Amino acid sequence: MPVNKVVNNCDEAVADIPDGATIMIGGFGSFGGLPINLIVALANQGARNLTLIANMGGVGFELSHRIKPGGYQDLGILFENGQVAKFIGSVPALGGMPPTSPLERLHNEGKIEIEMVPQGTLAERIRCGAGGLGGFYTPVGAGTVIEKGKEKKVIDGKEYILELPLYADFALIKAHHADTLGNLVYKGTARCFNPVMAGAARITIVEVDKLVEPGQLDPEVVVTPHVYVDRIVEVPG
Repeated sequence: MPVNKVVNNCDEAVADIPDGATIMIGGFGSFGGLPINLIVALANQGARNLTLIANMGGVGFELSHRIKPGGYQDLGILFENGQVAKFIGSVPALGGMPPTSPLERLHNEGKIEIEMVPQGTLAERIRCGAGGLGGFYTPVGAGTVIEKGKEKKVIDGKEYILELPLYADFALIKAHHADTLGNLVYKGTARCFNPVMAGAARITIVEVDKLVEPGQLDPEVVVTPHVYVDRIVEVPG
């Protein structure tokens, strides 16, 4: 019998995330493809000393009104709550857009650690984690502060640096449709980072717009197969 992966709500889905966990959060920009309801549930749950891995560090509710009428919550709520010790990502802030984001403000105050990772490198490090690979050599960042503390190698006369894989205890991701087995279909920018993160975490939790029965999804449009999914929450709209 298939394991039941559907949980009643977002609060239940994130209830067991402990202090000190490493969490990947999908999505490309500030709200496109972002598992907003799972993020808010994690903020309410209160786990602290977290390491977050995401493409963007969010803008926070105050600044979000300049991007979308009415505003929205994003990763900023976790920084505002003081739940995060370290951020690993490629866009920690929307530089030059006052007021500063919660992550930017905390970093300026010396209260949070940031590991900057070029966007393509971030995706590939996560992919290596998902694929069980030991890392990869890339010329991106060679000769810059990005190379600090990393192994370097010259290949065909060009400098490369070794980037190591990224893993997580949990991944919070967003999909458009899912069946109850956990096969996922994405929409728009949700294709960025969500699929690759699904395979790089010990437990993958998915927020979906619509849940259907097995056999109702066209297999040709399924991007993430059910084997990578552990929990599913339907949040219509």
